[in-house]
Amino acid sequence: MLIDITPKITSESMVWPGDTPPSREVLLDLARSDAVTLSTIRSTVHLGAHADAPNHYHVDGRAIDEQPLDLYVGACEVMAVDGVRGSRLSIDDLPQTPTTERLLLQTGTFDGFEAWNNDFCGLEPSLVDHLAQCGVRLVGVDTPSVDLMADKDIQAHQRFFANDMAILEGLSLHDVPPGTYELIALPLRLVGFDASPIRAILRSLNS
Repeated sequence: MLIDITPKITSESMVWPGDTPPSREVLLDLARSDAVTLSTIRSTVHLGAHADAPNHYHVDGRAIDEQPLDLYVGACEVMAVDGVRGSRLSIDDLPQTPTTERLLLQTGTFDGFEAWNNDFCGLEPSLVDHLAQCGVRLVGVDTPSVDLMADKDIQAHQRFFANDMAILEGLSLHDVPPGTYELIALPLRLVGFDASPIRAILRSLNS
């Protein structure tokens, strides 16, 4: 069974304030008797469900095309945590120790890209360090960022860089039962870019 954990992208989808929202320009259209339908997309690469590249938050970081692909495919644990809006998740908020290299945190603190709320939760820097010590290589969240919206120092991001861990943001996890799955969330091979939209899915290991 496949579970789609990618939010829909429409012209109404909201993005980080100041970033470029998605838009579509239709150049050719079958409905206008053109030979094909052909369109152009304009958008931030931090759109909906996306993979951050290390060069997004550190001058010495890899671009998204340089990220190891095996980070984004493989065994993954979805963990429900009691996220408190406007606060950071700590080690004590984890219900158990992670058992896979990929961990998706279901916080329930973001209302979605059609509504957008600024008080989604972030991650404590010490939690990122703890997850690295547990062998976690990738963390995904159901919020637009692993940091609080007002955190200009992006403290959690910096610990991800220090531990050489990957980040997925903007995942749609509200209907996903906690448990272990196979994650497939490959970024596009955008040379030099600081992120990439992804089509993230989970595959049940019991089917």
